[in-house]
Amino acid sequence: MCWFLFAPLLLVLCASSSLAQTSDATSSSASGFRPRFDEAYEARVTRVSDGDTLWVKPLAGGTYRKLRLEGVDAPEICQEGGLAAREALVRRVLEQTVTVTERRRDDYGRALVRLTVRDDDVAAWLVREGFAWSYRWRHSDGPFAMEETVARKERKGIFAAATVEEPRAFRKRNGPCPMPERPAAKDQAPR
Repeated sequence: MCWFLFAPLLLVLCASSSLAQTSDATSSSASGFRPRFDEAYEARVTRVSDGDTLWVKPLAGGTYRKLRLEGVDAPEICQEGGLAAREALVRRVLEQTVTVTERRRDDYGRALVRLTVRDDDVAAWLVREGFAWSYRWRHSDGPFAMEETVARKERKGIFAAATVEEPRAFRKRNGPCPMPERPAAKDQAPR
């Protein structure tokens, strides 16, 4: 008797599941490439926002993607060393084809990624050259602690100064960096 009560519900669930899968496949192919977590894809770097944030355009198509390098914390753009970190990342990856492996999303909706260029991990390179810290979490020194130790010992980049403030402490003390002023349009008179 129970079977007759649940049979219509089972039919509705199966039909809706089938429609959802068809809809997902259709919307995915209509909008282009949609990467999955832990699947590598090739992309061209189109913009670098700061020392650990950049934009890419997947070679397989789809929309531009805002990414944050996983495992590092570069100085804020308005912090000492911030512009140098951004410029180092620009020189290293801008307009380059890179391999992206998205791991998860951060609190701001950015994909946290492992990024390689010619088989070299970009985040490890940033720390090794003294442009970023290994990202510390709870009691861990982070994934690039060894690279940071070497950069500190060799007094590279941000580690050349006697004292250096980690971005987390800088943000806590100063808040976020102000947005840069936008240049006035040529047609508009300044206000």
